[in-house]
Amino acid sequence: MKKLEYAIVDIETTGENASGSRITEIAIIIHDGTTVLERFETLINPQKEIPLAIFALTGITNEMVADAPIFDEVAEKIKLLLSDRVFVAHNVNFDYSFVRHELEKSGFKWTARKLCTVRAARKIKPGLGSYSLGKLCTALNIPLENRHRAGGDADATAILFTLLQQWDSENVIPTMLKNTSQDQRLPPNVPPKDFEQLPDKPGIYYFYNQNKKVIYVGKAVNMKKRVASHFSGHKVNSQRQHFLREIYAISFETCATELMALILECHEIQKLWPLYNRALKRFEPQFGLYHYEARNGYQYLAIGKRNTLYACLETFNSRYEAINKLRNLAEQFEIDQKFCHYATINEGAAVRPNRLLELPDVNQHNRQIENAIAFLRNSKKSFAIIDKGRSDDERSCLWIEKGHFYGMGYLSLDTVLTGISEIKEVVTPSRSNHYIMQLINSFIKKYPSKVFFQ
Repeated sequence: MKKLEYAIVDIETTGENASGSRITEIAIIIHDGTTVLERFETLINPQKEIPLAIFALTGITNEMVADAPIFDEVAEKIKLLLSDRVFVAHNVNFDYSFVRHELEKSGFKWTARKLCTVRAARKIKPGLGSYSLGKLCTALNIPLENRHRAGGDADATAILFTLLQQWDSENVIPTMLKNTSQDQRLPPNVPPKDFEQLPDKPGIYYFYNQNKKVIYVGKAVNMKKRVASHFSGHKVNSQRQHFLREIYAISFETCATELMALILECHEIQKLWPLYNRALKRFEPQFGLYHYEARNGYQYLAIGKRNTLYACLETFNSRYEAINKLRNLAEQFEIDQKFCHYATINEGAAVRPNRLLELPDVNQHNRQIENAIAFLRNSKKSFAIIDKGRSDDERSCLWIEKGHFYGMGYLSLDTVLTGISEIKEVVTPSRSNHYIMQLINSFIKKYPSKVFFQ
């Protein structure tokens, strides 16, 4: 049986993501676990300008790469060196994503098992202050010459890899190399235990950065499966690569149902304002139904864009939805169309009647408006949603008060209720918004048997 071999790789690039940046230098060291067997190193012409910040870091100039081969010219050689070998690098997913992307552009399909020396060092030498290559080399007395050049960093990584093999008394590296090992898919800074503790249940999960600040909140029906999906695949866009590098910890909160997870996710995003959440940050309906009285005493109903200065009777996602609602109200309560505005509200505007047109009696007209408003308010019911719990000895419950989400919580099976409204005393009060009520209304259409009206 052929002995397992490793390709220890380091690259320098024009930027931080493979989709928009190119390789400027690559070093590959073939290793059998104890000895270096072969070494390959070359500058590469990236066919684009090297940014000043990259030059300051690596010292590689446009002049240095001008006569170097382009990647296409060395692609076959690189693929041959990497084939049937474990791809080893410090923060392996960065180097792997670039090399794989460049090989694909050159017409070569290639994949490999990966080994991250950052993650291996964390397991075999825990408790160090930093696991960056420079700090590790200082802490472990590894010589590091030509820092931030592919050859120098690859040589240091090869020495680190050899030492890790010698210190690996608990077979950490063979375990990491198993095809089934989740380790190889996790970002380099995520503790495996954080992933392993995730349950196969509904809930929300939190990603934290190095400063223990929440940078992302997500919801899932199966938290372990959903979190794993964040780390799978080979997308090379800059946003994803920045995102994965910034994750240093994961926590979670189990919910009984997907609906509760969706509501909790909404609340947490609006409370914590995480960097990488966008969809729910500013989710607010765009239009409202407003009521006001003009100076001549006539009351109006008007559709307008949401305005925080004015309270509205009801909110809508679209102007079309709002206009239909007002038209139906006007027809149902026989409200003169002159007193319904379908564009923008104009608080305090007076009616300027055409002398040829008769205006309705002001008292009768205002009663019709007030009846319509009362109908809107009375049509908003109070009810509970009762569903399965997190365990067999409890049930989950939500309370909706007059058309607004009031709160949610859990109810022991031993609890005796004399009326459904007592659910209100069990739940933890929380803020309602249009998005949450959309979720709830969609749920009750699908599962009417789980809804209990007051």
